[in-house]
Amino acid sequence: MRRVLKSFFMNSVSKANRKKIYSEESKETMETPSASNVQNACYSENSEKCPMEGHENNLSGNIIQNYDFSEGLQSWHPNCCKSFVASASCGHSEGAFANSGSHYAVVSNREECWQGLEQDITSRVSPGSTYTVSANVKVAGPVQGLADVLATLKLDHEDGTTKYSFISRTSVGKERWENLEGTFSLSTMPNRVVFYLEGPSPGIDLHIKSVVISCTKPGNVSINGTGDIPAENDNIILNPTFDDGINNWSGRGCKILVHDSMADGKVLPMSGKHFASATERTQNWNGIQQDITGRVQRKLVYELSAVVRIYGNNVTSANVQATLWVQTTDLREQYIGISSMQATDKDWVQLQGKFLLNSNPSKVVVYLEGPPSGTDILLNSLSLKHAEKIPPLPAPLIENPNYGVNVIANSNLNDGSNGWFSLGNCTLSIANGSPRVLPPMARDSLGQHAPLSGRCILVSNRTQTWMGPAQMITDKIKLYLTYQVSAWVRIVSKAAGPQNVNVAVGVDTQWVNGGQAEINDARWHEIGGSFRIEKEAAKVMVYIQGPASGIDFMVAGLQIFPVDRQARFRHLKRQTDQTRKRDVILKFSGSDSSMLFGTFVKVRQTHNSFPFGTCISRSNIDNEDFVSFFTKNFNWSVFANELKWYWTESQQGKLNYKDADDLLTLCDANNIQTRGHCIFWEAENTVQPWLKALNKTDLLTAVQNRLTGLLSRYKGKFKHYDVNNEMLHGSFYQDRLGKDIRANMFKNASQLDPSPTLFVNDYHIEDGCDTRSSPEKYIEQILDLQEQGAPVGGIGIQGHIDNPVGPIVCSALDTLGTLGLPIWFTEVDVSSVNEHVRADDLEVMLRECFAHPAVDGIMLWGFWEFFMARDNSHLVNAEGDINEAGKRYLDLKQEWLTNAHGHIDEQQQFKFRGFQGTYEVELHNFSQRKKILKTFVVDKGESPIEVSINL
Repeated sequence: MRRVLKSFFMNSVSKANRKKIYSEESKETMETPSASNVQNACYSENSEKCPMEGHENNLSGNIIQNYDFSEGLQSWHPNCCKSFVASASCGHSEGAFANSGSHYAVVSNREECWQGLEQDITSRVSPGSTYTVSANVKVAGPVQGLADVLATLKLDHEDGTTKYSFISRTSVGKERWENLEGTFSLSTMPNRVVFYLEGPSPGIDLHIKSVVISCTKPGNVSINGTGDIPAENDNIILNPTFDDGINNWSGRGCKILVHDSMADGKVLPMSGKHFASATERTQNWNGIQQDITGRVQRKLVYELSAVVRIYGNNVTSANVQATLWVQTTDLREQYIGISSMQATDKDWVQLQGKFLLNSNPSKVVVYLEGPPSGTDILLNSLSLKHAEKIPPLPAPLIENPNYGVNVIANSNLNDGSNGWFSLGNCTLSIANGSPRVLPPMARDSLGQHAPLSGRCILVSNRTQTWMGPAQMITDKIKLYLTYQVSAWVRIVSKAAGPQNVNVAVGVDTQWVNGGQAEINDARWHEIGGSFRIEKEAAKVMVYIQGPASGIDFMVAGLQIFPVDRQARFRHLKRQTDQTRKRDVILKFSGSDSSMLFGTFVKVRQTHNSFPFGTCISRSNIDNEDFVSFFTKNFNWSVFANELKWYWTESQQGKLNYKDADDLLTLCDANNIQTRGHCIFWEAENTVQPWLKALNKTDLLTAVQNRLTGLLSRYKGKFKHYDVNNEMLHGSFYQDRLGKDIRANMFKNASQLDPSPTLFVNDYHIEDGCDTRSSPEKYIEQILDLQEQGAPVGGIGIQGHIDNPVGPIVCSALDTLGTLGLPIWFTEVDVSSVNEHVRADDLEVMLRECFAHPAVDGIMLWGFWEFFMARDNSHLVNAEGDINEAGKRYLDLKQEWLTNAHGHIDEQQQFKFRGFQGTYEVELHNFSQRKKILKTFVVDKGESPIEVSINL
């Protein structure tokens, strides 16, 4: 379980045939002006006419040629799409420029979101000037709700590079014309400047009535044309280096001062002449702040960079955090953690982070906080800018991956201990009697394999837990390949308790977990795990370690080999066909059989009813693009934090269910089922301070009140509940209230609301890297709860996983499947800086889960950048581009829809095999020139299903 502290989303499609490179140079200065400072538009949205005097003044400085399309498409060019000019009826003219003309441009046949209408304005702009843009736009076609329209500059530079500068965006619908407004400024003059409008999803037509670009602030241009004054500073922080004292800054619960030095000259600015201190701090949230209301826009990514250090109170190192406090228009408060890092009293450090706002806030404040009371926060400078868009990494090119080839030398020990060395002062010797077959998980990956030798390494004379056999594999490991780890291990010495044995991978100075097992007997045990290296390493070493000092152990048949994922996918596709599809017989009636025979039938599945869900947060649903993607691509949801006890009752007796209510309302309105997560959470660091302070009696009362309040309020609303989260990893309630409390939580929850399925939920069940949460231990816990009368009805596997390997995940599912309970993956996320690798990891998890008969649902732990529990795990970038992982998810969803066609047979039937869900069937009787459309549903099941279609 991961806390989600921030979140976002948008519904645009990534630029498949064009990369946007947003840099500080290409971004220039941009903002969305208010109506009061736009000089080139007349705002009269509800009137029939704009005053002619203002209208003429606006147009006199317009650098756009044929701004109202009165001359057709002259000066305009469609960008990889089609366009034409249509006539507008007078009754439909609205908004600014309503009477500027009776024509508008229609941009159609759009296959990418960046396709639109453009005009070259190179000769009509100059560096150092500020230009205001106002365009009258709307959309048409298959639009559900609103669509984004963007104004963009394409900048071709002398060195051959092309960059794209975002100006502004607006959300529009089909019913009315809207104004898109923004400003831009060029610091240097490119070879070519092209203005264009883009943005709606493919298939949606863009309508443009008029475009006006006027110069509102002329700049001075030097002879060489580069401009002798820079563009307006796009740093939205005022007085960022304290050259104007403390103007625009204030203390958040403390005092602030400006210095040129401190500590007798030992503390000096890293740059510039001044720095500020937040002093007399009595709380860790005290610090230095600036109100940035009105200078940040929703749905744009901003990047913060601050130069900080600490001083005083004998504290040499402390965490400094940049935080955003947001008050929404309905007076809700949000705290968004932007970034944090360890600062010291010795040197200045740079704090960097990014954020995005989903809603239009009424107030926004950025501030620094974190160190203990009495310690000053020093700030040399702070910058807050619209973030540069960094192009994604290309797909890794891996030559000769050698799938299935073991990188371990002399694995079978046919050459004694050659290739091996002892890590630490321990003894390695060769022994016999180990298994001669591969461990099961390796066998599932490798298939037919030669028998093992029966020889093993005996490790003795160990004086530290990390001592054991080792090998250098630096030159054998390839970047971005996923390696499976497999070994037989056994404890030889008599041990006082269970011993962990771990295959570790040392990558330079880092330790990577390659899999581990807990051993409490003299049998041979399988270790199964995986790893992947994504950065060049000077040294990679594999070693086996873990048991207590003095404990001897054996290792046999160590295998480390790259995994052939495509071969596994072929197997899973066949298994999915058996597991998820069903034979369907359509029986047609209500018409003359002689007329039906031979009729052409086309079957198309519109929805797969298998549960694919995601977590959402209250702040997400203020972003209409997030909501659009969510409602189109998921049929289940879970709330990231809003139902947890620390959220609903952070202070004793003060209940907050409004956020959960808002999320539930959205899901109900879109027919999306919801999981209740979670009633309790055993991890002590998630428990509110007021709960920790209660005595046993009062804590028991609080637990009962939580159960009664939550389950009574939402009776019948949630399909599942995670009753007591992560019981394999935490024990707060059990330690204080006794072992029976866990079973009683289940029993009381069932009595209060009998309808939901009650789940256990935990992490690292499926990846072989945590001995506390092996499938066997999970089964033991579930059976123990059931023996105490707990109505455990489902098994939750969170699925926060790195470099997943199919057979390892499948092995865990096979083991847990023996209980006969439905298994749900409840919080799936995968992480990689490379989007293509992330997409591959996600595909592994989705295919393994969907193909396994014990799995009844898959929930992602978010999909929008900045609103994920882990970095580099999102499917959609913060400003709305669907990345490679998101495309892979959508491709798999499309793959798991059934389409079929053919002819009705003599029995008036049509047969096919398809996934569960909703279908449309279309009949074409060419002789009668008739077409009939019907819908039907294929329910979950194994036996053939007959569906009657009455015509």
